[in-house]
Amino acid sequence: MSQLAFILVYLCLTVFVGILTKKSKNAAYFEGHKLGLLMCVAIGAGEWMGGTSTTGVSEYGYLYGISGAWYTIANGLGICFLGFFFARLFRRLNTATVPGIIGVYLGEKARKVSSVILTLVLMIVGVSQMISVGTLGQSLFGLNSAVSILVLGAGVLIYTVSGGMNAIGSTNVLHLIVMYGGMLIALVTCITRKDGTALQTALPASYFSPVSIGGNKVSSWIIASVLGACTAQAGLQPILKSKDEQTASRASFFIALIVAPFGIITALLGMYAKVLFPELQSAKLALPSLLQTMNPAVSGLVMAAILAAVLSTASPIFLSCGTLITRDFYMSKGGRAHDDKQELMFSRGATLVTGIICILASILLSSNTTILDIVYFAYSLRGSLFVVLMLGIFWRDMKPNAAIGSMIVTTILSGVWIILKKINGSYPIPWMTETYIAVLTTLVTSVGFSLLMRTNDIR
Repeated sequence: MSQLAFILVYLCLTVFVGILTKKSKNAAYFEGHKLGLLMCVAIGAGEWMGGTSTTGVSEYGYLYGISGAWYTIANGLGICFLGFFFARLFRRLNTATVPGIIGVYLGEKARKVSSVILTLVLMIVGVSQMISVGTLGQSLFGLNSAVSILVLGAGVLIYTVSGGMNAIGSTNVLHLIVMYGGMLIALVTCITRKDGTALQTALPASYFSPVSIGGNKVSSWIIASVLGACTAQAGLQPILKSKDEQTASRASFFIALIVAPFGIITALLGMYAKVLFPELQSAKLALPSLLQTMNPAVSGLVMAAILAAVLSTASPIFLSCGTLITRDFYMSKGGRAHDDKQELMFSRGATLVTGIICILASILLSSNTTILDIVYFAYSLRGSLFVVLMLGIFWRDMKPNAAIGSMIVTTILSGVWIILKKINGSYPIPWMTETYIAVLTTLVTSVGFSLLMRTNDIR
């Protein structure tokens, strides 16, 4: 039980650090205001390095080898794309949300529709993070998953609602140190094991191929990351709320440098688990099984690193949900005037309510095997919004109503695509992943609807 004590102490430390941070005086500060480079990097990198970058990538490493690291490498490439082309432009627009950017180019109705979709996306990802907490509590400590989710979810909500973006930044600095430190120590422990076998001689050559996971999977990850980095509200919010355009751009590159290599470490840990436990019933147990072979101090630190990965992602997600609801609906154009106290109370309340919904939904869905498919569906929608935004920025014939229709059609079709995959065990078109179908549907319907509306206008 020493590892459980380690985890509880770390959670308490996180909540303590978050509560001690400088309190927000209004909603703008609560959501982030003139953030410096360190805060932008800590918040952004922590959001991108969630539970999938630890337990998820180690699972890929167990099954496929080093190519599982493409998950975080693809994220790094996407964030670099953001830094090169859009970070300065988005910061210049002086808005707190991605739908706010869409609204600049495509109008208020498109802003609201995209806000509903992005809120749905964020809540789905938030649920997946909480489910991973429950799974870890159950597999490592034998705890009821609902208890794990409630305890850790409550901890996240306490410091997020209390301190807002400042609390997330302070705690994420701690989380990043623990994540990298814990995983590096675990890797060194595996490398120096006296009873271990060199990976090169113990595993097939395919485990060292950069594309053994499949070229289609790698390309899909890269496309989703490049498109999604520019519409990922939780990851983009610190960039939008940075102190200036230069900070926004520089922070993007630093975030990419932190995020991209992390998957290499966790994929290697999955490969070591494959050597020691070649016949696991589920690859999801790769990292938990590996921890059982380490001394309690090291395993406790690695468990804290996994927890840090989840917390560093969950807290920005909860805050971003509250920000979307507050900025795109409660305080949107044409709404009544609010004073600072009202804005702050509403933003905190929206963050709290969405967090509670995510926690309760994760308890209900904790045993559901379709959650990963639902997460991929959410990510595909995020990429499709980027297509709408780019057309709005660069194609002057793009019609606002066409954008709205396209977003609705894409959401429905992407959902149907995932359902058919679940029923049949494969995509309706084998190579057409949820990312490809969402992006192509958005492109075709946006252009098609706009041309039809243009023709009607001419008539």
